[in-house]
Amino acid sequence: MAVMNVNPTRMQLTKLKKQLVTAVRGHKMLKDKRDELMRQFLDLVRETKALRDKVELELAECSDHFVNASAVMSSQALDAALLSPKQQVQLELGSRNVMSVEIPEYTAASRTSNEGDIYPYGFAFTSFELDDAVSSLNDVLPDLIKLAQYEKSCELMSAEIEKTRRRVNSLEHVMIPRYQETIKYISMKLEENDRSSRTRLMKVKDMLLEKAHGWN
Repeated sequence: MAVMNVNPTRMQLTKLKKQLVTAVRGHKMLKDKRDELMRQFLDLVRETKALRDKVELELAECSDHFVNASAVMSSQALDAALLSPKQQVQLELGSRNVMSVEIPEYTAASRTSNEGDIYPYGFAFTSFELDDAVSSLNDVLPDLIKLAQYEKSCELMSAEIEKTRRRVNSLEHVMIPRYQETIKYISMKLEENDRSSRTRLMKVKDMLLEKAHGWN
């Protein structure tokens, strides 16, 4: 590990020791954040998988209903029945903070509260199979919106986990060892300088003693 290019002084040593303490504390906090993010991410992944399986089953059911409707109605009649929808869904986007990650929260609201407005046609010239198809598609919509929210949240949390992991690794394998090596290097240099100073002082003292003894 390369030593930092700094002057080996006591002031610099004190400064680096403080920076090392800060780096170690930051490393622990980031590790805790990473571990908690991973826990919440895995919980969300399990929820997302369960919801996706449910949505796929619901969409398969919707598809079956539309196949049945197309079997008893002509394609022109089917297209005409669905041409002018009466209902409209408005989607509001919010967010909440999870371990410094802003994950989305989607809220859907219908333009009208009349449940019958999901059918954009009169019932006189359509089949009940089409009613089942439209109703099942309306039922799956909230789960589709929630699934989109979950999957986007997983994407954002995954990116934050990767970013936090890189920062943890940088501190653990680069910055902290570099601080430690530099502190060790400066400490050794200061001890070496102290020994040299003591040696010089002892020599000067011996010379003074010899000189004083010679005067006597």
